[in-house]
Amino acid sequence: MTLLITLDALQTLDAIERRQSFAAAAEELHRVPSAVSYTINKLEEDLGVELFDRSRRKAELTAIGRLVLEQGRQILTAAQELTALARQAADGWEVKLRICIESVLSCDAIYDLIEQFQRIQPKTEIRLSEEVLSGSWDALIDGRCDLVIGAEGMPPAPGYATHPLGQVLFEFAVAADHPLTHLPTPLATSAIQDHPTVIVADSSQRLPTRSAGLLDGRSRIYVPTIEHKIAAQCKGLGVGYLPHHRITQQLAQGQLVVLPLDAARPPVDISVAWQRSNNGKGLKWFVERLQRMQFDPEQGQLVEKNLEPF
Repeated sequence: MTLLITLDALQTLDAIERRQSFAAAAEELHRVPSAVSYTINKLEEDLGVELFDRSRRKAELTAIGRLVLEQGRQILTAAQELTALARQAADGWEVKLRICIESVLSCDAIYDLIEQFQRIQPKTEIRLSEEVLSGSWDALIDGRCDLVIGAEGMPPAPGYATHPLGQVLFEFAVAADHPLTHLPTPLATSAIQDHPTVIVADSSQRLPTRSAGLLDGRSRIYVPTIEHKIAAQCKGLGVGYLPHHRITQQLAQGQLVVLPLDAARPPVDISVAWQRSNNGKGLKWFVERLQRMQFDPEQGQLVEKNLEPF
């Protein structure tokens, strides 16, 4: 299909409107005035419309000319952005970098890193997503993300690299007025059988789903994220394990109470994970900085190893 409106014609139209004359536009475009006039005359002929009102001493855009110019400037901007993205990709920087955060963490943990990255590479689009349990590995294997922060366990398939971040501590927590608070501790597992367990649903789409810290309660309430789980347990809807760093405020305010169990849940190892064959500069930048960090289970933050939190 032959395009009647070319980028060259749009650039010429834009220059004329900005410089307010054909001669000044020709000077900016390093052309002779006759070449500028020819380009506009050809565009008008191809479109079958008048872009300029030549009945006056000074040529002015017609209503249609104004429409073509306004929409054309959007096309010129898009073309410039596409050119920049192509050059960026050729230089090894990703056009888009997708980072998955495991639900047990919060996005707050990497906002500072993203801010630092934007200072050196503002053109790369960052997309954050949240996954639960096997969903993190599933997103990486399925190509829905480039980097996972907080992945649990080992890669379920070859071809993936990991770097340990540390451990997440879990506490069995219930609402302050929950009936279990009146029983002696440590609680036996059988003591919770009459109370619903709140569970964050595994977000995996392809890999087998799993549940972490599943308790043998009589019924189960499935929620989509850790935030929903915390809210449900604060309301006394059910019980379950929660990441210690995510409930410090609720504990301090008396909304939740930690109750020891006779069989405590061990800490969970978390890591950074990415595909070995991914050579993007943005991914490499994040991995290199995350390798200098560790997860502080008390603060819930990524901190420089042996240094103060950033």
